[in-house]
Amino acid sequence: MTQFELETDELEQVFQKRIDDEQKIEPKDWMPEAYRQNLIRQMSQHAHSEIIGMQPEGNWIGRAPTLRRKMILLAKVQDEGGHGLYLYSATETLGITREEMVAALQSGAAKYASIFNYPSLTWADIGTIGWLVDGAAIVNQISLQRTSYGPYARAMVRICKEESFHQRQGYESLVVLANGSTEQKAMAQDALNRWWWPSLMMFGPHDAESAHSARSMRWKIKRKSNDELRQAFVDQTIPQIEFLGLQVPDDDLKWNEERGHYDFGAIDWDEFSRVINGKGMCNKQRVEHHKKVHEQGAWVREAMRVHKNKVQDRNQIKEAS
Repeated sequence: MTQFELETDELEQVFQKRIDDEQKIEPKDWMPEAYRQNLIRQMSQHAHSEIIGMQPEGNWIGRAPTLRRKMILLAKVQDEGGHGLYLYSATETLGITREEMVAALQSGAAKYASIFNYPSLTWADIGTIGWLVDGAAIVNQISLQRTSYGPYARAMVRICKEESFHQRQGYESLVVLANGSTEQKAMAQDALNRWWWPSLMMFGPHDAESAHSARSMRWKIKRKSNDELRQAFVDQTIPQIEFLGLQVPDDDLKWNEERGHYDFGAIDWDEFSRVINGKGMCNKQRVEHHKKVHEQGAWVREAMRVHKNKVQDRNQIKEAS
């Protein structure tokens, strides 16, 4: 073993002890390159998901049924944009630029949550996204408040509070529809049928098939496995569905007294693979729209860059004088 390898091995041991001792890793701390890359992948994917996730909901702002619903949806979409910015900023502390992350998203090199490649066909979809999609996100993100990387953990505190509002807003919308006319309840049931399985896919592959899960758990980037999070989501959501008077689109769903959890049917992982690899119903549409608005906003970024340079120049003149 070379001196460099020996030093690296010792550093990794110290690093792992810090993780085991529940210490937060900060941007200037030494970290294994694999840890840094794992964080960049997960955090940038999370940021991309927030930004792309604005599209299926933003599509309904102009068609919201009441002014109150429009105001709520506007606030929610704005929150999602803010979440993306928090997470991009946190990811930049790892030595990657915003431009690099955006380029990776637009080229397809970086992924985002597969669920945002499904279309929002009716107003009931908007409530269902808030209830199920944000509900699934909360299950995952609550544990991320204790993730080992400090900037990520701190960003998640505010994000979780806002996501909790989104989930409640979505469920309240479904309560109104489920207790409305026959047509409204049918619309709510249709939305549940279409979003239920993609919501379960959000947690990722089964633990044994996940390429990143084991190492993320060892480094405490993740605190719970994909299957644990998925089970928790199912367990908390079934009583909500029953309260709405809707039917779970799963003939295999049943309460398992011995396990103390719900058993549920098999997920179509072939569909998940197709969607996550760019062959879903809205993959091309989502990325092309992102490219379009990114290009349209180029003048804003350029103006901000020029302003920043002018401020820096003025500060340097003041310091020199």
